[in-house]
Amino acid sequence: MPKKLQEILSDFHDSEKKMVLSAYEAAREALDGKMRSNSHPFIEHPVAVAHIVCKEVGLRADAATAILLHEANRFQCSREADLNKTPLLESFRAEYPKDILEIVEGLNNISTIQLQDANLDEERYRKLIISYSTDPRVILIKLADRLEVMRSINIMSPAKRTKKLMETMMLYIPLAHQLGLYHIKSELEDIFLKYTEPERYKEIVRKIKDTEPQREALVRNFVNPLKDKLDREGIRYTLKARTKSPYSIWKKMQVQHIGFDKVYDLFAMRFIIECDGDHAAEEALCWKVYSLVTEEYEPDTKRLRDWISKPRDNGYESLHTTVQTKEGIPVEVQIRTTRMDYVAEQGGAAHWSYKGIKGGSDHLTDWLNKVRGLMQSDEEEKYEHASIALEELLVYTPTGDLRQLHAGSTVLDFAFEIHSNLGLRCTGARVNGKMCSIREKLHTGDVVEIISSKNQKPTADWLNFVVSSKARSKIKQKLKEEEHARAKVGKELLARRLKNWKLVITDSELFGLAKRNKFSNLNEFFGAIGNGQFDVAAIKEYLLRKMEEEPAAETRPTDHPERVSNDVASGVFIIDRKLQGVDLKPAKCCTPAYGDDIFGFVTIRDGIKIHRENCPNAARLRGNYPYRVIEVRWKPRQKDGEKTDPHKRRQG
Repeated sequence: MPKKLQEILSDFHDSEKKMVLSAYEAAREALDGKMRSNSHPFIEHPVAVAHIVCKEVGLRADAATAILLHEANRFQCSREADLNKTPLLESFRAEYPKDILEIVEGLNNISTIQLQDANLDEERYRKLIISYSTDPRVILIKLADRLEVMRSINIMSPAKRTKKLMETMMLYIPLAHQLGLYHIKSELEDIFLKYTEPERYKEIVRKIKDTEPQREALVRNFVNPLKDKLDREGIRYTLKARTKSPYSIWKKMQVQHIGFDKVYDLFAMRFIIECDGDHAAEEALCWKVYSLVTEEYEPDTKRLRDWISKPRDNGYESLHTTVQTKEGIPVEVQIRTTRMDYVAEQGGAAHWSYKGIKGGSDHLTDWLNKVRGLMQSDEEEKYEHASIALEELLVYTPTGDLRQLHAGSTVLDFAFEIHSNLGLRCTGARVNGKMCSIREKLHTGDVVEIISSKNQKPTADWLNFVVSSKARSKIKQKLKEEEHARAKVGKELLARRLKNWKLVITDSELFGLAKRNKFSNLNEFFGAIGNGQFDVAAIKEYLLRKMEEEPAAETRPTDHPERVSNDVASGVFIIDRKLQGVDLKPAKCCTPAYGDDIFGFVTIRDGIKIHRENCPNAARLRGNYPYRVIEVRWKPRQKDGEKTDPHKRRQG
């Protein structure tokens, strides 16, 4: 027999022990062969839940029995459409009391709820749980079940662990808060923080431990002046110095953007007063202690909270105030009776168990009605976990798979998280059944169905709204691939056009042209040509202008200044072609002299320029524009005395 089961049975009467053992045997038989993620028998789970319910929540043997019967029925008949109409459950009806079977049926109903059925609306999901909790013990058992799951979360796979963490934060922590089950709420929060922000959790726990001596000294100094006053009044009390939970500290640091050392209400002094009287006597005694505390220390009246005269809807009763010590240190003080403290720790449903009342009293019905009112009220006290800016968010696929994304992630980030090709073809999504664009930001709990098209292609604009490194990397990679493809097309197009135009362009000229048109590299320039963004005809115009503006040599030859002659200036050249109306001019870059080896170069506007063969520009002109080079020779000079008389030529 498991040790935890023995501990439970030690609190029960013989008839109760017999009933619980009978349910245990039914569960053990139904769960035979079923294992947990750590390879331990699954029967450990319902026994541990029963232990939490009985030892920590304060329920009795009927709750423990219901837990065991529910697990037996759920696993033995997991394929049945209706868990409340299984043969096994029908066999239980003759053996177990009706109220226990009603709890089993409520647990069965809750176990059939799928998150997608509730569209992941946490309010609706919690209302479904409440609607199935005709007996208040159902909801308490369900929260205890989740607490046991979270205590064992380290045995789960990462994917399953992430799913359970998300469900706990979305559904069960707010539910425990609304029901006043603060001890369960606080433990669930701390486990959530431990696994979602492990480094910050460790840091806060370490700092709490490191500052413990200072807090102990502060408690002693704070209480010593009050001891005599409380003793003279005959007030019996217990003092607890309650340190804030790691999650509460982290939450305050996040919301207020402060460091650990700036969290001044790190712990609270709690006076738990013994009182056997009625509510009026309890209230009077609490206010008496309040007056003694505020006589000794200066109170901050703005922070007084009276939840005794008017308890919270979830049953919470206490006096809260903040006072300042002689050293100027603010200290939160909580004052409540033993009964109030028990209810505050165990929740509103603990009223009946405090006095040992068994079963479903009228008070339980009243409490459940209050719970239902809380869930339906527009003015309910909301659990403020949503105000915390977590670094991760958790999103579902339509099939129920859970994916973890960075805060601020969009539909497009989610598509890339599923698969790179799906991200590249993503055109939008249905988020919780509603059509959304690829830019839509997601929230924890969203159900996202990606819509894609084979014609979709990524654009540089996508990089402006995706946040995941995977999405950014894949988008950049695809854009580069497409740029190379476009560049190849553009390069081939330019080569064909240049061939048709019988023009040549160097790489340096191409780079200069690209730079002037604000392209960062040649690939981008070729890509613009390929997709028509840059008109290739502009390159032709550029080349023609370049030829017209023939570059002068950086230095002209100075070794033979006398080489410039009247013969050259008068243009004594012969071209072995029939060209009419074409000017022949000597090139200024090399100033050819009569008798030099020469060639002609056809320019666009200045006719034919005559260059020496050893001109500094000769190699470039012949190499780049061979089709514009023509042969030229000098015209022979006339002998002396053979000059024609211009007057005679006019007369003839």
